[in-house]
Amino acid sequence: MSHESKLKDLSNKPTLAVHKFSSCDGCQLAFINDGIRLLKLSQLVEIKHFAEAGPIDEDAKVDIAIIEGSVNTKHDVERIQKIRENSKYLITMGACATTGGIQALRNNVTRQQFEGWMKDVYPQHTDVIDKMELDTAKPIEDYVSVDFEIRGCPVSSDQMYHAVRQLLFKVEPEKVVEPVCTSCKHRGITCVMVARNEPCFGPVTANGCDALCPHINRGCYGCYGAAKYANFEAMTAKLKSMGLTDEQIAHKYHFINNQQQGFKQAGDNT
Repeated sequence: MSHESKLKDLSNKPTLAVHKFSSCDGCQLAFINDGIRLLKLSQLVEIKHFAEAGPIDEDAKVDIAIIEGSVNTKHDVERIQKIRENSKYLITMGACATTGGIQALRNNVTRQQFEGWMKDVYPQHTDVIDKMELDTAKPIEDYVSVDFEIRGCPVSSDQMYHAVRQLLFKVEPEKVVEPVCTSCKHRGITCVMVARNEPCFGPVTANGCDALCPHINRGCYGCYGAAKYANFEAMTAKLKSMGLTDEQIAHKYHFINNQQQGFKQAGDNT
């Protein structure tokens, strides 16, 4: 079914569910912490499942399903497939759901190394984890079709509510294509790379945070994933000119969005 058909198929007062997979809950908290807008939203949609906020009915059939977190276990695979069947429109929110997030760092190590971590963290339950755990941590779109994604670690509550409101008007949410540097220009923020020699991924990272880190004189670390027209070759050259080693650059790329195509390739190529 096309996006247009799905949007037209939404009911007058759509039903909504928010589901958690492997994550820190930060994106759900960004949703909840904007309390006034959440109250307004609850008047426009019927929230069927949102464990952090109260209602629990994971098997509810809904118009809109919002997913936080990555897929790490066999049970996760079964859950996301059922959620996809039960929802007309599916949105992934946050780095974990859209690219695998921090959990996907384990994709870069050997199985032996990963098992060593598990024994250190869960010494009494290693056998149970071995039966449940998948070999990799992957984003939601690797298992089911995703209609729209909202990036960030955590997501911006402004972006989250804006996307849902657009759906209520049966309009496809717009995708962010410009880099973080755009917000720096709009807000009059002095470039931290130029003024402070601070490594910053602003030129290659998708906008959405309103240049949160550069605004407090901190370099962007890429939590919104790659911008549409990102030039990673130039970014790597700039970081090298600032004195960073290949290993330091690779570690910066292989961070929150370490499995996102642009950042993973850039890190692998340094």
